[in-house]
Amino acid sequence: MKLKSIDEFYQEISGDSVTDPSTLLPKGIQKEIGHFNVFSIKELYERLKDKSFMTYDRRAYYKISLIRGKNRAEYADKIIDIEKNALLFATPKIPYHYVPQDTQQSGNFCVFTSEFLTKDKSGIVLDELPIFKSDGDPVFELSDEDAIEIDLIFKKIHKEINSDYVYKYDLIRNYVAELIHFGQKLQPVTALYSKHNSAARVSSLFVELLERQFPIESPRQRLELKSAKDFAARLSIHVNHLNKVLKENTGKTTTELISDRLIHEAKILLKETDWNISEIAYSLGFEELAHFSNFFKKQTTLTPIAFRV
Repeated sequence: MKLKSIDEFYQEISGDSVTDPSTLLPKGIQKEIGHFNVFSIKELYERLKDKSFMTYDRRAYYKISLIRGKNRAEYADKIIDIEKNALLFATPKIPYHYVPQDTQQSGNFCVFTSEFLTKDKSGIVLDELPIFKSDGDPVFELSDEDAIEIDLIFKKIHKEINSDYVYKYDLIRNYVAELIHFGQKLQPVTALYSKHNSAARVSSLFVELLERQFPIESPRQRLELKSAKDFAARLSIHVNHLNKVLKENTGKTTTELISDRLIHEAKILLKETDWNISEIAYSLGFEELAHFSNFFKKQTTLTPIAFRV
């Protein structure tokens, strides 16, 4: 499949024979810094809605899209139905397109060449990032809150690219890096590591996930992963396999390891903070104070109040 060049991209989005593609280029872009541009999907959709919105091709540039609206994304051998919000990462390695399924299309996307985001300019090596691996998952459905956060980053990019700030492209690289890291954080933890099926690797990933949640620094902070099932889902493995691996490597079950860490943190919070016990219970993921008290007493033979005294 032929690579679509950045020039062909501009011909495609001009939408008619009247629009000069050069008028779509950003101000102050120079060949030596690579290419970058940002677009509103709503504006582009309105211009191209009577034409083929996007052909299925490989492209000679990278693309990050915040898609808002009902769409169908086709990426390599995958077809993904997008109901509302999605973040899509495209690489020159893999053909893709997405097809609007309704008229309520909005969002933003940016296109850039590898020269724009080289390591000496951004510290990033694009093809080494999990988000741009050919076997990675490039489409992430977003909550409304995440979509708003991504939209704010794109608004900053739009503002900077239209400004006269001398170093605006250095600042834009930072925003692009923020988008990339946002996407990588949405991936399963195992995708951020080279593939290795050893029990030691699974154990290491479990410990990292567990410890990443601590310390608890505010009564409003709350654990997200509280059960063996939660950890197994995040690691994309069956809970029975996780239990087997951890038992073989540590001598304890997943639940026992989680309980040990919770008790350790609970003791610190009881001794080192003035939070009331309900606040501590909530921050450690317990819905009811009684459940926390029973758990603590079972592990230590003391109630939380007795331990605090």
